[in-house]
Amino acid sequence: MMKKRITLALLVSFLFNIALKADEGMWLPMLLGQQVYDDMVKKGLKLSAAQLYDINKPSIKDAIVIFGGGCTGEIVSNEGLVFTNHHCGYEAIAKASSVEHNYLRDGFWSKSKAEEIPSENLSVQFLVRIEDYTDKVNALTKDLSEADYLKKLPDILTDLGKKATEGTTYEGRVASFFKGNQFLLFVYERYKDVRLVGAPSESVGKFGGDTDNWEWPRHTGDFSVFRVYMSKDGKAADYAKDNVPLKPKYFLPVSIKGVKDGDFSMIYGYPGGTNRYETSFGVKLKVEVENPSLVNLRDVRLKLMKEQMVKDAGVKLQLASSYARIANYWKFFDGESKQLIKYDVYGQKQQAEGDFLNWAKGKPEYENIFQDYRKAYETWTPYSKWRVYLNEGILGSPLIKFASDMGALDKVLCNKDAKPEELAKAIESAKKAHDIFAKDENVASDKNILSAVINMFFNDIPQDQMPKGFYNWLKNKYGDLNNVHTFEAYSADVFATTIMLDATKWNNFIAKPDTATLHKDLAFFTANAFQSYYAANFAKAFTDFQTQTAWLGKTYLKGVIAMNGTKKMYPDANFTMRVSYGAVKPYHPRDGLDLASVCTMKGVLEKYKPGDYEFDLPKNFVDIARKKDFGPYIDKTHNDLVVSFITTNDITGGNSGSPVLNGKGELIGLAFDGNYEALSHKIAFDKDLNRTICVDVRYVLFVIDKVGGASNIIKELNISQ
Repeated sequence: MMKKRITLALLVSFLFNIALKADEGMWLPMLLGQQVYDDMVKKGLKLSAAQLYDINKPSIKDAIVIFGGGCTGEIVSNEGLVFTNHHCGYEAIAKASSVEHNYLRDGFWSKSKAEEIPSENLSVQFLVRIEDYTDKVNALTKDLSEADYLKKLPDILTDLGKKATEGTTYEGRVASFFKGNQFLLFVYERYKDVRLVGAPSESVGKFGGDTDNWEWPRHTGDFSVFRVYMSKDGKAADYAKDNVPLKPKYFLPVSIKGVKDGDFSMIYGYPGGTNRYETSFGVKLKVEVENPSLVNLRDVRLKLMKEQMVKDAGVKLQLASSYARIANYWKFFDGESKQLIKYDVYGQKQQAEGDFLNWAKGKPEYENIFQDYRKAYETWTPYSKWRVYLNEGILGSPLIKFASDMGALDKVLCNKDAKPEELAKAIESAKKAHDIFAKDENVASDKNILSAVINMFFNDIPQDQMPKGFYNWLKNKYGDLNNVHTFEAYSADVFATTIMLDATKWNNFIAKPDTATLHKDLAFFTANAFQSYYAANFAKAFTDFQTQTAWLGKTYLKGVIAMNGTKKMYPDANFTMRVSYGAVKPYHPRDGLDLASVCTMKGVLEKYKPGDYEFDLPKNFVDIARKKDFGPYIDKTHNDLVVSFITTNDITGGNSGSPVLNGKGELIGLAFDGNYEALSHKIAFDKDLNRTICVDVRYVLFVIDKVGGASNIIKELNISQ
């Protein structure tokens, strides 16, 4: 039976009855509570609560969009202009590019709407409203067992979201909060005609590359510009040539007054995910097994991709998006582990759990919870590395990942009772997936990746967990498994013979697919060997682990809420709209090092290295910067152009592209990164070291205006000094 729910009134009471000591917290704008709002006003907010969030009148929430599938953007003009990060627009910029018109390398600036470039499969979503759906979810799940609850909950939430928006063009999604103790419906409107308006060259938008990623000081111009279009009758619509620019409910004004230490800062956006209520067991598994495995595997993949990218501009363009995505979280997970260890987050969690157990004495629902956690982790941990090596290693080869996805077609082919329409649907899905795969596949790098990860799997996974059938076959056919050439020869054969890389063979197969041909294919054989072994030996253990820990987490959070009473609590990030607030502030990461709150053009020119892969800059940019031709964007205090600044705001992935606002609700920057010293932030917020790195809006406007010459974009904005 389901336990008694946490009511919305009780959730609101958590948000009302707090005494903030730091800037921790990603708050639901609908449920700020009076005391949170009062604290924001005390720290510098000049707006009413209704100006922050209102479902009946235009408010700031109407200018904030989900950009693509995992970023935030903001509307900055009455013609649907959107600012977001360069790395958020990266894929769209890459797709719009060619070797002849390489907008990643050279940048792109449309001087009129006619020059704007449609972005295939790119959309933005506006939040329409939020409703409490806890009663509805609890009514549908109250009689489910623990296993059925976890299994059926996703479909229940999906169905509720669909029913809430039936007969409309809206999309509804029900999200879980406090590990299943609260459920809220979010209704969105999606616009699918989004066009590229402008972007700096990659050397500006990614200045510093992997070296500076997650680091402060930072001198990256991480922004890009898009426009949302609607149909002539004012509706959200697919791309059409005669669509017109969106007339938004609200757009953000822009301030070029600049920032100084202590200034109030507010960030709206869609933080992707945190796990601040993780247990010590979860921290231990992450630090000792999951993160090191992931980092090692991604390190190898990145090196092998980069080997090919530096040789050929076309390959660099082809792999740019994938490389950036893999690299970003390679460094994150490496830094996360180091910070979790450095600040003894494991010990902090144990102390918190000890306090919980003292409170739980005599409360049967809670007093044995950590014994159950221990059993669950002890059962799963021996197999956890296997799962990481499958997902980040074996399936880290794009070819093997595509071959694995062909399992869906194979399943239909093997089903004698499959209906003709089921087979037709599976074939069509395979065709579309192959088109995408073939376009992005780089054989040279992938061949080396496959060889490397199959070798790493053999050397790093315990022998008693080895898929011996595959490795015995490999040894018999290609030789000594302690010889790297064995794996190279095997990989060469996979790529030379697979039907998935031969257009003629693929077309013949997909015209009349059969399971025998698929199973003879070396790429499919490899994918199937590992996935079938996982399914037979570890899949149930992982499902049981997920079921147990999900239920334990739900119960634990219910207990934590009861124990804390009116103390500060906020739900984990889950890619729903949040607002955080803080201040522009320097920090002191270690003895003898004090880091200022702003970076200037002086630092950009000091880092500049002509011809360097990460620190090169366009010639016209350097010329303008050296002349200090900064126009109205110059910072008079520094007599220089401020490039970036840091704040104490609490954000995480998904907040990329989020607007940074001053107390008047004016745009002063775009959030784009966190700092290395606080990369444990998904699990533990550090009130002293946590910083959000923001590109200053004056730098954005300087690049658009002075470097890009796109004064037409500047004229659209509502700029105040």
